[in-house]
Amino acid sequence: MKIITAQEHQTVESPAIITLPNDADPRTLDLSGVTRIDLQFPKFTDGRAYSQAFLLRRRLGFAGELRATGDVLIDQLVQMQRTGFDVAVLREGVDASAAQRQFERFAGFYQGSAVETQPHFAKAA
Repeated sequence: MKIITAQEHQTVESPAIITLPNDADPRTLDLSGVTRIDLQFPKFTDGRAYSQAFLLRRRLGFAGELRATGDVLIDQLVQMQRTGFDVAVLREGVDASAAQRQFERFAGFYQGSAVETQPHFAKAA
């Protein structure tokens, strides 16, 4: 997962980039020609964007970039990656180097995810 700061993130007006509010249904989108979808976390306690990301990856087959924006904290990053996000935009004041260490803490998972659908026990040794 790529981690960027709020200063590095640019909101771009383009038909290839969609900014989706967290209360919108992604199943209503026309995804043809879309290369990036920005999903919003208005508060770190509001997890609806996780469900949107999972729907976009698993049910709708979206292969473009999913970007987490808004109130993104480092303790959310592993779950974001597992639900299908490619990029996380850290909120203002969060240390990006500390954020990258989150992925080193969890070497593997028994359950499948939006990206790695096969559970650990079903993989060949």
